[in-house]
Amino acid sequence: MTILQRHPRLVAALEGEMTPKFLATRSAAGTPNVVPVTSILPVRDGNDTIFFGNFLLRKTIVNLGQDRRAAVLVITDSLDGWRLTCDFARFETHGPCADRQSNSPLLRYNAYTGIRDAGLLDVNAVDEEFSMSRLSLAAAFLATRCCRAPADCGLTIPLAARREWGRFKAVKVVAWIGEDGYPDIAPALTLQPGSEGTLVCWMDTRLRGGPRSGAEVAANVLTMDAISYQVKGVWEARGVTGAIRVREVYAGGPPLPGGRIA
Repeated sequence: MTILQRHPRLVAALEGEMTPKFLATRSAAGTPNVVPVTSILPVRDGNDTIFFGNFLLRKTIVNLGQDRRAAVLVITDSLDGWRLTCDFARFETHGPCADRQSNSPLLRYNAYTGIRDAGLLDVNAVDEEFSMSRLSLAAAFLATRCCRAPADCGLTIPLAARREWGRFKAVKVVAWIGEDGYPDIAPALTLQPGSEGTLVCWMDTRLRGGPRSGAEVAANVLTMDAISYQVKGVWEARGVTGAIRVREVYAGGPPLPGGRIA
């Protein structure tokens, strides 16, 4: 039995075309990057392979060309989730994977352009399966608002981005480079602005064992309206909370997909 066959609920979640899925990669220098890639689907051939459409992905594609190590996080509407460790295999411009992506409703009727190709990822392991309580998250979200933010790095997060980070009904994740060199990724649904230049969140068990203070991290927010922003900065563990001192902010969609805005 393959890794994916042992996790039928994960496969069902991956088949969901609108299920929030995030792909974390790393640059050659070891800088993490994380973006929502809802086009990720399982290959229906009995192998431990998943694939995604190369659509509005810039830094992710560059990173995969430099380093094959990757991680995927899947979170359902019912707040069940899985974290996968993967290796990038190849891009395919023709074949069943490229055809499935091109013909999917998500990409077939978009207002911009179709996919360039399909990227294939070999799944090495399902490292974690978890379930979160919406009530507990709401309490932690409100508690985080009362926490003092650390000093920022002198960068101001644009107001439009701060508004999206401040939403409770949004999926938020933090990514960093693990001790084994692979990108690691965890849900951080309580992440919210602590000041004009910082984001703070409640430290659950997944984040307590995550990035160390001073580590480079990337974080992404995906809202119910399919608006996305990524930030990069320095992680600071602060007891029951964690904070990101933001150094860079990127737009996640048109008209400047992947472009730096601060």
